[in-house]
Amino acid sequence: MNRYLKTTAAAGLVLALGAAALPAAANAGGYRHNHGAAAAAGLFGFAAGAVVGSTLSTPRYYAPRPYYAPRPYYAPRPYYDPSPVYYAKPAPWSPAWYRYCSAKYRSFNPNTGYFLGYDGRHHFCR
Repeated sequence: MNRYLKTTAAAGLVLALGAAALPAAANAGGYRHNHGAAAAAGLFGFAAGAVVGSTLSTPRYYAPRPYYAPRPYYAPRPYYDPSPVYYAKPAPWSPAWYRYCSAKYRSFNPNTGYFLGYDGRHHFCR
């Protein structure tokens, strides 16, 4: 039920109660003199009018719809293949070459420069 219909129904209920109370207030005590019943009915009507008028005149505020900013597009970062690293092996018969081959191959023979491979053959250390 929307707000206008609710307000109208409330206003009708207030006016109906006021109209029902007016004859009872006019004949209060059974005397012909009203003893301020008309003033009471007037005040009740004024209050009912104030209530109905204020509810009908209230501004209708609708909050703006939430704005969701689009997610930024993140382009994939370019992939750079790392350049191959070439380690310069020491020149044969140098002290660095002896250290390198002795550390790399347990079967290295420093007198000949060969090591025994897993295939059972001797290979020159490069």
